[in-house]
Amino acid sequence: MNSKSIRHYLLLNITWIMLCILPLTSQAQGLDFLRSTGKIYTVVVVIAIIFIGLAIYLIRLDNKLTKLENHIKNEQ
Repeated sequence: MNSKSIRHYLLLNITWIMLCILPLTSQAQGLDFLRSTGKIYTVVVVIAIIFIGLAIYLIRLDNKLTKLENHIKNEQ
């Protein structure tokens, strides 16, 4: 898998998760408490940071693996 396909895959997964979760969370009563206290924004920011961190980690890992694969191909 190249980095372009991994980025595309991550973007599709994040979009799919957001589209599936948002309708469910809008009906939950527990979130009304978080909204009223303003803590929902903290939760959203933390989740976004985690997803962004995972995406960056996977992209960097893919780049390193691609370099190693190219190095091995050049040695043979």
